[in-house]
Amino acid sequence: MKKYSLTANLGLKISALIIAFFLWVVVVNIDEPVEVATFRGIPVSVQNPEIVTQQGKIYKVVDDTQTVTVIVKAKRKDLSKITADKISAIADMQEMQLNSLVPIKISIPGYEGHYTAEALPGNLHVKIEERKKKVFPLTVMTIGTPRDGYVIDQDSLVANPEKVEAKGAESLIENIDMVVAKVDVSGMSKSDEIPAELVYYDSHGNPIDRSQLADNVGEDGITVNVSILNTKSVGVRFELDSQPEEGYAVSKITYEPEKIQVCGTKEVLDSISEIVIPGSELDITGLTEKTEKAINISSFLPEGVRLMDKTISSAVVTIFIEQEGLRTIEYQPESIQIKNLQDGLTATFESASDIGLQFRGMQEHLDAINIVNAVSIDLKNCTKPGTYEVAVNVDLGKASGVTLVEQPKVKVVIAEKKEIPAEPS
Repeated sequence: MKKYSLTANLGLKISALIIAFFLWVVVVNIDEPVEVATFRGIPVSVQNPEIVTQQGKIYKVVDDTQTVTVIVKAKRKDLSKITADKISAIADMQEMQLNSLVPIKISIPGYEGHYTAEALPGNLHVKIEERKKKVFPLTVMTIGTPRDGYVIDQDSLVANPEKVEAKGAESLIENIDMVVAKVDVSGMSKSDEIPAELVYYDSHGNPIDRSQLADNVGEDGITVNVSILNTKSVGVRFELDSQPEEGYAVSKITYEPEKIQVCGTKEVLDSISEIVIPGSELDITGLTEKTEKAINISSFLPEGVRLMDKTISSAVVTIFIEQEGLRTIEYQPESIQIKNLQDGLTATFESASDIGLQFRGMQEHLDAINIVNAVSIDLKNCTKPGTYEVAVNVDLGKASGVTLVEQPKVKVVIAEKKEIPAEPS
């Protein structure tokens, strides 16, 4: 029997083995190809920070390197199972270089040997600084809107605690301009203690990354005592206890605003229907003509009642003073009836200011005057475009014994009516 040696044609056998392995690799990769996936926003964990902190210093992450993008290469079946929350990005402070760069290593537990991964950027950029601490008062900031009919008592907002001690890198602490307890009051209708968000701001109003700071807030966090007040619209009434010059009388008093929005507890608001301004605020002694005064309403609010809008704290009061037997009525030009305007012309008043119509007669007749729809102008002589001064006519009707002291005039602008072109059919 012929015997075969394993070493016979050894080179040929080795070549065949290499080709077979190569073909196996090709087949495997065709069946399970290697693919690439990108995972963004992976947070970087810092290991061994005591390398820095035990020296009484602190590090601050710069250049926005606290999160990285991770490029992962793996076979399709493995890559399909890898998610962002399974990826760990670690920067070990023991490996820090140049006192500022810490290499970032990527690991995916449970997939060891089945992937390659790279972090972009590849280093955590840190700045080593002296540690500093500082105490800041807490400013309360509300967001949202309470339920209709209610308002936040801004003057009684109190944060708990009222101060916070922040620790961190010296440059970061010095950059803090304000510390805010931000509380959401949306839909609130009763007073309560509400959890708040702690936010640090720089001098430009930009929020500062709180993750790089330590504070004494603890697990209880920040709360704010929020007081809710009811709202109500009430009228304003002005008393008058002085007199004008002899022979003159007050014909009427007007004021703006006529109603104001106030807030307070339900019990207090239920007890008021108007705000009364005493006559001492409207001294008209010896006056002979119309006068205006600004009165600070907030000074006369009952205890426990506040203005909803503190910027609107004054009312402008107009007191009309006339000779006895006279009455002046302020009339708006747009209410004047226009008569005998020729076709093809338009008429507008040059001024929008009120016209003063003064009447003389017995007081009982003056009180009965009603000139609604009784004031007009006649434009029969205004036949061409231009500006005309025309007399104002008042039809007193049955107001017997009452006369117009002086017939006023108004300026009217006459123009050709612009034709509106018809739309094509």
